[in-house]
Amino acid sequence: MEKNEKTIQQFPPVVAVLGHVDHGKTTLLDAIRKTGVAQREHGGITQKIGASSVEVESFDSAQDKHEGKKRWITFIDTPGHQAFAKMRSRGAQAADIGLLIVSSVDGVMPQTKESISLLKASKIPYIVVLTKSDDPHKNPEKAKKQLAGEEVLIEGLGGDVPVIEVSAKKNTNIKELLDLILLVSDLHPEENVSLSSPLKAIVIESKQDPKAGAKATLVVKNGRISVRDQITTGEVTGKVRSLISDSGKQINEASIGEAVEVLGFERVPGVGSVVNKGSEAAEEEKTEKRPVRNEEGVVSLILVADTFGSLEAIYTSLPPKINVILKKTGDITSADILLAKSTGALVLGFNIKIKPDIAKLALNEKVLVKNYTVIYEMLDEIADVVEGKELSLLEEIYGTAKILASFPFDKQTVMGVKVLEGRVAKGDKVRIERGEEVIGGGHINSVRQGKEQKSKVEAGGEAGIIIGPSLDFNIGDMVICHS
Repeated sequence: MEKNEKTIQQFPPVVAVLGHVDHGKTTLLDAIRKTGVAQREHGGITQKIGASSVEVESFDSAQDKHEGKKRWITFIDTPGHQAFAKMRSRGAQAADIGLLIVSSVDGVMPQTKESISLLKASKIPYIVVLTKSDDPHKNPEKAKKQLAGEEVLIEGLGGDVPVIEVSAKKNTNIKELLDLILLVSDLHPEENVSLSSPLKAIVIESKQDPKAGAKATLVVKNGRISVRDQITTGEVTGKVRSLISDSGKQINEASIGEAVEVLGFERVPGVGSVVNKGSEAAEEEKTEKRPVRNEEGVVSLILVADTFGSLEAIYTSLPPKINVILKKTGDITSADILLAKSTGALVLGFNIKIKPDIAKLALNEKVLVKNYTVIYEMLDEIADVVEGKELSLLEEIYGTAKILASFPFDKQTVMGVKVLEGRVAKGDKVRIERGEEVIGGGHINSVRQGKEQKSKVEAGGEAGIIIGPSLDFNIGDMVICHS
């Protein structure tokens, strides 16, 4: 992408794509870029922020025809899951325009609301994109009314927020969406931007490459960056060794509106950092590889992720009572396994590969190591582990019983149970479990063997018990009596 001072008023707008998970963000970008990104993603969720430039034939709204000029749009592929809220906000910080992606089928969802808040806080213009317009179950009018309830007032309904219905699957209105982005960009030109201005760029992704060293993807907001430039974030310095475009090509320079991968930082800069030219660094940045401790944690973790952006998103989304022994990017090493053994920690990876020798060492040392490719699955499993640990710490188990039968008695339902461990007693606090799922809880109001009332029944015995309040249960469910 070549530019000169004559094209200064038409630098590429930088567009952040926000919305609820599974509402079609990645598929839409795939339709725009034709690069097959959607097919490569795990579980339908974008795992990291990337950026790409798209060439568009410029639209002349005055003459209602194409001028024949080529313009560019830079898209920040901003993840939709709630765990990436910080990365989404930084995507909006780096962007000139936002796309609020809303499914015409599902309407406004939790992450939609969060994305609306981020867009409003960023104060950038945005466009509502109603996806899945080809779906027979679509209801765009319902979605528009829900948006109005969130104070998103679209054009045609008393507001000035542009709206467009698209279908990535049918390629419907994709070109029109690109035209609309350029129109919104022209109506909201960036002020005080110039190729001769001092460099200002935003880090939207960063990682430590085992071969190339520190890498960072930047979006240039002002000025330009060139090979051999001295650069700094104020905390991390470097000299640009190479610039790589979104298409993977080596380039000598990038300017306003372009996304580029930079090699040459002495250490990995933080996501959201502002990059300027200069050789003086501030005092040493605290490295992410130093231990971070929460002494009140009931579960200890060692976190290893592919990028600092992913690592930060996971760390900031962890539930309470987590003791993070170590968090870092890169590979899981033997030192990590031995540290986990000495501290009783779990080793959890995200979007990494576990080498066979490391997996074997973990097995020998009885250390749990697991890798994830979908972030919310990781967080859900961590939450389950915390819940189980807390229950074991806070409660005393008096007994467990298995439900073998069910029969009515005096307008109530009696559970026929066999006590497997401990005892079952009248007045006990109980919960009903089905596999790993907790069905409900209550207290034992009655314990009977035949017609005889009992205060308790010991292990090996059978009894009929009545729990209040009444719960739905299945044969095979477990009754846990606890403090």
